[in-house]
Amino acid sequence: MTTNILANFINAQNYDIRVTRNGRWIDQKCALDAVCFVADCIVEYIRNGGTEPFQSPNIWKSEYAIKNVQAFFGKPYPLKKSTLDEYNKFFRQPMKMLAAAGVLSEYKKGATIQFSVKKIEILEYIALRERNSYEFLFIYIEKVLHDSGLWDSFESFFDEQTKASLEYLKDKFLKFCIKNTPINTNVEASRIFIKVLNPLACKYHKKGIVGGRLSSSIITFNKIIYNQPNWRDINSGKDKNVARGDFQGVQEPQKMYKYKVSRAMKNLRRFNDTYNASKSEVVDKLSVGEIATHMHHIFPRNEFPTIAEYIENLIALTSGQHLQKAHKNGKTSAVDVAYQYICLICKTDNIRKNLIENKGETVIYNYQDFMHVLDVGLKTEYFGHLSSNDFDSVIQGIEVNYQ
Repeated sequence: MTTNILANFINAQNYDIRVTRNGRWIDQKCALDAVCFVADCIVEYIRNGGTEPFQSPNIWKSEYAIKNVQAFFGKPYPLKKSTLDEYNKFFRQPMKMLAAAGVLSEYKKGATIQFSVKKIEILEYIALRERNSYEFLFIYIEKVLHDSGLWDSFESFFDEQTKASLEYLKDKFLKFCIKNTPINTNVEASRIFIKVLNPLACKYHKKGIVGGRLSSSIITFNKIIYNQPNWRDINSGKDKNVARGDFQGVQEPQKMYKYKVSRAMKNLRRFNDTYNASKSEVVDKLSVGEIATHMHHIFPRNEFPTIAEYIENLIALTSGQHLQKAHKNGKTSAVDVAYQYICLICKTDNIRKNLIENKGETVIYNYQDFMHVLDVGLKTEYFGHLSSNDFDSVIQGIEVNYQ
């Protein structure tokens, strides 16, 4: 899976709202991190024997979702009566959007909405990391606007960037929604408008909408995530981790960090088991006849916490390699620099094969993310300036840093 394949999938669909009349092609809860998380929960549900079709509660009542939705988003315990409606919205809205995009399928059975996975490879791509979810969202949103005859108005706003052009665009979008979908109020359409405009503004480094008005500066990544304080909660002194009316303790950001690190390790293990027969990514005497059960941080997480969640900083090793070579004498607080070099060379080649010589396996790596990992881990600014997929220069840069 690459961004090009993702774009090809989306571009093959017809998302014309005037035809589908789907007012839930995107919704309030469809922020990039929420969509990524819900996709991750669905993938985990399917991989652990979950049956299809499934309903929204099947996903958010799973052990994996219950554990991580509290850690990642600081939400209250899912199975309390006071939180049922909140959780239904949080999971169902991204699921309905994924169904509108053709990644899932949905149909009504009595009063319930049934979902099935239609494109597992796209769902896995979205679930891998927030950046992938972000790429999916802006490609999908732009395609819907093109198909629905709305793109020119958005493009004009990005060119003009004035209060008047924002008001014109918003008014046109609201009237369009009310005319072509079951949405029948400006308030509801306005909430969706923000979720449509701001991801595109972020992508094109333009102003968007904040607090109902033209933003004073360009929309940045942190403005389009779900996991940020709600302005009503800030004004009332209420924390993000409580349902309105259900006050609890403050959730630690450390739990979000642990979730992302654990997700990366889980995804590498699954990939290595599927496409590398559970073998080590480093071939030496300690890998012979052994399976890779340890997902090792090449640059240790205690020293480089900002890149601990990057799958490009992980390598699958056997227990012997991990505890005898990567960390001599099992001291996980210390890294053997010579073996770190070997791990980097092997990882570079595996990333190159995944991105360049792909033979049908899932693409789980991102070249620019790998360059970021190398620059942070080796404390340089060299790798971020390399051309895309220039692996010869990557190897040369690693060699220089370990001479």
